[in-house]
Amino acid sequence: INSVGTVSEKVRANLEQVKARGGRVIVVGSDEESLALGEESIRIPATSEWVSPLLNVVPLQLFAYEVARLKGCDIDKPRNLAKSVTVE
Repeated sequence: INSVGTVSEKVRANLEQVKARGGRVIVVGSDEESLALGEESIRIPATSEWVSPLLNVVPLQLFAYEVARLKGCDIDKPRNLAKSVTVE
């Protein structure tokens, strides 16, 4: 979350809603106000609002991978993944 961006306030409101409902909040971003709302945080370098999604996606993918691995999910064959194959 970039503190300069227009999305930050909306994201912080969503984080507050998750916390109010008893959800655990893990924040990925660079906005100090948003990072303070999380129980855990993954900091990324501050950048423009347009570039930040590219920087956020890598730690989020690694996080999802590790959570799936810890839960014992088959990472190479996810459930309900529909694939299409073109045969010529």
